[in-house]
Amino acid sequence: MDCYTANWNPLGDSAFYRKYELYSMDWDLKEELRDCLVAAAPYGGPIALLRNPWRKEKAASVRPVLEIYSASGMPLASLLWKSGPVVSLGWSAEEELLCVQEDGVVLVYGLHGDFRRHFSMGNEVLQNRVLDARIFHTEFGSGVAILTGAHRFTLSANVGDLKLRRMPEVPGLQSAPSCWTTLCQDRVAHILLAVGPDLYLLDHAACSSVTPPGLAPGVSSFLQMAVSFTYRHLALFTDTGYIWMGTASLKEKLCEFNCNIRAPPKQMVWCSRPRSKERAVVVAWERRLMVVGDAPESIQFVLDEDSYLVPELDGVRIFSRSTHEFLHEVPVASEEIFKIASMAPGALLLEAQKEYEKESQKADEYLREIQELGQLTQAVQQCIEAAGHEHRPDMQKSLLRAASFGKCFLDRFPPDSFVRMCQDLRVLNAVRDYHIGIPLTYSHRYKQLTIQVLLDRLVLRRLYPLAIQICEYLRLPEVQGVSRILAHWACYKVQQKDVSDEDVARAINQKLGDTPGVSYSDIAARAYGCGRTELAIKLLEYEPRSGEQVPLLLKMKRSKLALSKAIESGDTDLVFTVLLHLKNELNRGDFFMTLRNQPMALSLYRQFCKYQELETLKDLYNQDDNHQELGSFHIRASYAAEERIEGRVAALQTAADAFYKAKNEFAAKATEDQMRLLRLQRRLEDELGGRFLDLSLHDTVTTLILGGHNKRAEQLARDFRIPDKRLWWLKLTALADLEDWEELEKFSKSKKSPIGYLPFVEICMKQHNKYEAKKYTSRVGPEQKVKALLLVGDVAQAADVAIEHRNEAELSLVLSHCTGATDGATADKIQRARAQAQKK
Repeated sequence: MDCYTANWNPLGDSAFYRKYELYSMDWDLKEELRDCLVAAAPYGGPIALLRNPWRKEKAASVRPVLEIYSASGMPLASLLWKSGPVVSLGWSAEEELLCVQEDGVVLVYGLHGDFRRHFSMGNEVLQNRVLDARIFHTEFGSGVAILTGAHRFTLSANVGDLKLRRMPEVPGLQSAPSCWTTLCQDRVAHILLAVGPDLYLLDHAACSSVTPPGLAPGVSSFLQMAVSFTYRHLALFTDTGYIWMGTASLKEKLCEFNCNIRAPPKQMVWCSRPRSKERAVVVAWERRLMVVGDAPESIQFVLDEDSYLVPELDGVRIFSRSTHEFLHEVPVASEEIFKIASMAPGALLLEAQKEYEKESQKADEYLREIQELGQLTQAVQQCIEAAGHEHRPDMQKSLLRAASFGKCFLDRFPPDSFVRMCQDLRVLNAVRDYHIGIPLTYSHRYKQLTIQVLLDRLVLRRLYPLAIQICEYLRLPEVQGVSRILAHWACYKVQQKDVSDEDVARAINQKLGDTPGVSYSDIAARAYGCGRTELAIKLLEYEPRSGEQVPLLLKMKRSKLALSKAIESGDTDLVFTVLLHLKNELNRGDFFMTLRNQPMALSLYRQFCKYQELETLKDLYNQDDNHQELGSFHIRASYAAEERIEGRVAALQTAADAFYKAKNEFAAKATEDQMRLLRLQRRLEDELGGRFLDLSLHDTVTTLILGGHNKRAEQLARDFRIPDKRLWWLKLTALADLEDWEELEKFSKSKKSPIGYLPFVEICMKQHNKYEAKKYTSRVGPEQKVKALLLVGDVAQAADVAIEHRNEAELSLVLSHCTGATDGATADKIQRARAQAQKK
């Protein structure tokens, strides 16, 4: 504790930088880092090494080995490289390894060396080969930039959605640029390159020359350039030994430093955290590491081994064959607490807690001093914040104990920040463990990465127990936490081909059960993708949602099983989906045979065919010898498809034959009658004109009567055996519509009406002809006399008839029609008649 600041190095008067060891690497490398292609993922990600024999002619026949390690040097994967020469390696934001080959093909591997996919950067790159490549990250994803042998640039800003963009040509460029990098400005990827003393910026439209403001004179070449993690700042190393630092837009200069070394550095990266007090750049040569900024002096370290720099959001990781270290600016809270002779509230509180443990009275003196200044709350917050920046658990505990000690003397200090820091540090310490190897810092990388992404990365490393423990410890919602991790575990489990399908399915079901948020269909899809179809079917048995089962079964060519599942679900839309799939997959005979074994599916398919495929429906009826439905089909077809009368009659004849085969005499006779009617209607149209075709029998008779062809109508009625009552009703209605009252009267007298004469009264009154209606009231029978008289408005006579009949219902009916003053006498008469009837 006394030597805590021993590794602090001042850079000017405003900031300190420190370098501490993350891990002691135990990866037993067979090659020096300088002889390998190296790529390390940000946010404490994995390290990939590929020995590069293509640079050495003698060893060109030796196949290299691609090795992937965790940040602590734990081996994750190793595979023999069997593809073409590799120019560059890089990691995507999803921790997929991108291997850029000389022919422009990019191979994508998973964290455990599993091949994912490949894509090409275009024919031009293939023809001219790849000289150099960069893997970069933007807010849209991970991109690839290529420098070809023709000294042209091609890039894609997102390898997940590959859209190649050929950058404009640089005028007069005859050789490879001395250095180049990618920039991301205004959400667009650019290329910045150096050609001698000139800088060029390439965007999607043009090549423009740019000049850094305030650049020292005498520069004849740029040897190295570096962009900050957030693409906000740019550093340029010149052949004069000067390092220019400014904004990435090249519009503002921040500072310039003369390192007095003209040899080109191996690497140059930015080392500054957001809101840093001192923007700094780390430059590495073979055995020297230099940190420079806006200060006259630099910080220098001696490198005992060949090292590699990995820029991070808040510092730089430095790893070699033996160690993995982290270099960063000392955070403000840590600086204020641990700086020599510091009187900051946090420093006093930490001393007070130490004295309290020694049972010294100085603890009270320190506390009183803090309280008198009113800075106890600030002191507690400083200790909590500083604990988050510490890598060693003993220092974390010491600072958290001091914060807890100070909280005891505050009445209202919210505990959330303290509890949250304790939880976060416990999670961070767990993932920083040597066997896990994810060296995240709290301040920016952990918060920037988010807990969900951290869990995804643990799952990617197949560290399922740790991920589940973190979810349970942080009490994350089950769907976002444990369920999601178990689903990933199950997807990994199905890839274990040395275990039987039955055992895998049982193990997955025992582990998952009915866990909410877990989709067995997704796991089954992964099993099918691994070539384990039977396992996928077994897993689908546990899927409660048929809508998830059926599509995958169709994809697996298990259509009949999919049909059974769809029918069991009762979802007709799902059944239709499977039926249409089966129709396209099977030949016609097998399809119909499958339907015969599934009555519900057959019924639904018939309904579909009624509206979409009539010919298929006819084939189905023929196959089943369903003559009744076949007859109905031909009747519908005669009206829907045929326009010629001969074709329609022929279709009806086919329907009649089908009805006879179905032993439906009534339907057959009705169909034959319809054929006779059609022929007669065509003859009537030819002889009389007008439109008769497609009218019903009744409408045909009515049309003939309206046209004055009464004899024809009567003959038609006899031919089709229309009952007299129906014929009288038709003729009565037609003559009333024509208002041919004379003919109507003759018709009424032609013979005794089979329907009575009340309808004549009603029809006349419907046509508002009371005069004609009264002609028929005398002919109405006694039982309907009162109603007829009331229809024509003769209330008094209706009352006399009702009194004569002594019918209570008729008396009440007449009384209900006595509404005016003139009907008062009639109403009195009815009341007297009622009274007399009651006396008797």
